[in-house]
Order: sequence, then C-alpha cells, then structure tokens
Amino acid sequence: MKNRTAPIAPSRGTMITASVITAVAIGLVPVGGAFAADTTAAPTSVSAATGLTPSAVLAGTPWETTGAVDQDGNEVALTDDAVVNFVGWAYYKTDGTFTMYNLDDTPKMQGDWSVSADGSERTLVAKDAAGEVLFERTVPITELTAEEFTYRVVPDETDPSVFYDIIHTPTDHPEPVTEAPVDGDDSNADADASDAAAADAAEDAGATTDEELAETGVNGPVAAVIAGIVALLGGAAVYATRVVRRRHA
Repeated sequence: MKNRTAPIAPSRGTMITASVITAVAIGLVPVGGAFAADTTAAPTSVSAATGLTPSAVLAGTPWETTGAVDQDGNEVALTDDAVVNFVGWAYYKTDGTFTMYNLDDTPKMQGDWSVSADGSERTLVAKDAAGEVLFERTVPITELTAEEFTYRVVPDETDPSVFYDIIHTPTDHPEPVTEAPVDGDDSNADADASDAAAADAAEDAGATTDEELAETGVNGPVAAVIAGIVALLGGAAVYATRVVRRRHA
C-alpha cells in the first residue's frame, strides 16, 4: 500500500488571521459604491417603532418651526435671514396637499407634498390659487418621528458643507382661517360707520337754508345757482322800479 500524506489542517491562528483580514476588507468597501462623504444624516426610522409610514407620521400632526442649527451645531435665531423663510406653521393633509402659514397666521404657500418611502426626502410642489405650479423643492430629512420633523437646507448646492437644519415639533395650533369675513362680522364695524357717515352726508345734500348749505358745503353748486337766481331777480326788480319812476315823472 502506498503511504498517503494526510492534508495539513490550517492552524487556529491562521483561521483567525484570515477572518480578521476578510472583515477589514469588507469594512473598507463602501456600501453601494458611494465614496463621497454625505452631509445628510440617515433619518430616524419611524415604521419600526410605530408601524406608520413616514408619510403617515408627517401628516399625523400640524408642525411648528421651533428651532434651527447650522452645520457646526450652533443654534440659529428663527429671525435670521438664513432661515426666516422656512419658519411657520405647516399642515400636511392626508390627501397629499399642504398649507403653510407664517407665525402671524398670514398665508405662506400651498400645494402638494410627498415623502420618499424610506423617509429620507420631502418634496413640495407649491401652487398659486389657480393651481399653477410656482416651484418644486426637495430637501433631505434628518429626523422624522412623532416628536420631531427636521429637514436640511443647503443654501449653495456647490458648497454642501454649509447647511441649516430646520427643526419642527408637533403643535395644536389650529389652521388659520383666511376667508373673507361673513355678514355681521365685527371687523366690518369701521366700514359700516363710514357708510353711515356717507349716508348722513347724502341726506345733508337736501339742505335748503343758507345756514345748512354753509355748514355742510355739500351743495356748493346748488347754492351758487340759487345766489345767481336771486341776483337776477334783484336786478329785474331794480329795473322795473326805474321804469315805473320814469313813467310817473
């Protein structure tokens, strides 16, 4: 019989070394082949904790802008020019439409909204009152939970290192009503008073005495006509008197 050489089993140390090398190699390969650094943090998952989709979470409550931070984590005042245009009340409807208002309840914009399935982006399609598209804007979401909604604004797309995170929290602020006031609304009180004054002035136009005309001034042309007639009558009377005197002379 021929002697067979038994295969040499790799030592335990060799196996560990190979495993370490493999793990390191896997860690060095970027997922998806993306090598560029991304300044957008992955949004917080909401479906795992609540069973809701990102869209359902966003539409689940009205939102108020309550803070802003820059790329260095510094707080930015909501009145700062860099973020003031993103501040207000936001109402995302379940039918895919939205309305936004400034903090003083004045209308800001309206249109359609959507959130990507993974909750990483929010898209707005702003429209005018006639439904015409004004602009479309997509921003990355950095946080989306039932307690916070934060998206990122990059002022200059060529320099993504400078950005602002706009923070929103749930609010019970009712959506402002911007319709015209209905009949009986107290906001029409001043207008009603002005109308009453105008009506009084119109009644004054019927004044007939010289004193009333002088006080109201509304019938100035009428007064002038009357004065002219009086002058003509006076002149006629003087002329008639002279004629009579000549006949008796």
